[in-house]
Amino acid sequence: MGARRRARERAMQMLYQMDVSEETPEHVLKYYWKMHPPKSEEVKQYTLYLFNGTVKNLKLIDELIVKFSKNWKLSRMPIVDRNILRLSVFELLYEDDVPPSVAINEALEIARRFSNEDSTQFINGVLDAINKNFYLKGKEGD
Repeated sequence: MGARRRARERAMQMLYQMDVSEETPEHVLKYYWKMHPPKSEEVKQYTLYLFNGTVKNLKLIDELIVKFSKNWKLSRMPIVDRNILRLSVFELLYEDDVPPSVAINEALEIARRFSNEDSTQFINGVLDAINKNFYLKGKEGD
């Protein structure tokens, strides 16, 4: 598994932990790294970038997820799926080095590992709709 996949998984786990515990991002970071020390600086830095960027833009990200998930409230989504979506929407919107197709595929691979097949279909549908309908920083859908 590549460094960026590991970073995505770690960032998703941090988002999950923050969601469940309702702790501050700083608290989550402190205790996550204590329990799961990073194996490389590259993984740590990309994890921090993804986690902090997602948290910073959470309001917009959540609004987009609700808008494009059609009849789903965030609170009714499985927690893992909600946080995979949050992380992936951040990448779609703000990560210039990651093509949309890669961001979506990575989300689906993480969902296969941490969720189930129904979730991968749901996540794919939401991310595809966001990719096709919302552009930022000149990114266009694949």
